[in-house]
Amino acid sequence: MSIKKTVVKSLKPGSYFLIEDEPCRIVSIEKSKPGKHGAAKANITAIGFFDNRKRNVIMPADRMVDVPLIDKRSATIIADMGETLSLMDTGEPYETYEVTRPSDEEMAAKIQLNAEVEVWDVMGTRVITRVK
Repeated sequence: MSIKKTVVKSLKPGSYFLIEDEPCRIVSIEKSKPGKHGAAKANITAIGFFDNRKRNVIMPADRMVDVPLIDKRSATIIADMGETLSLMDTGEPYETYEVTRPSDEEMAAKIQLNAEVEVWDVMGTRVITRVK
């Protein structure tokens, strides 16, 4: 798995980190100042990348958390097999692979043969994020 460690206080809205082993995009983050007897805290609201569930966590601002490394690539749709699509990478090494059809109806309507798409590889799972 492609994961790196970072400190909570360096996270910003729009960045990704793992909550319960689920990659989540940060929607909002509020950081409190350290008190007389306590450390600074961060209140984070995030949405799961794969399941779209909203999650809230409160943790010390100096805690180390896991951040997924996201590999963004372009690909061309070469076959439509119903629930899955066969894609060919447009850059090196020109590999072919299958991904599940996007659940977003607006994006699914744009999908056709030979369309160019952006594919994110997040923790070994490939997902179509946009049709170009």
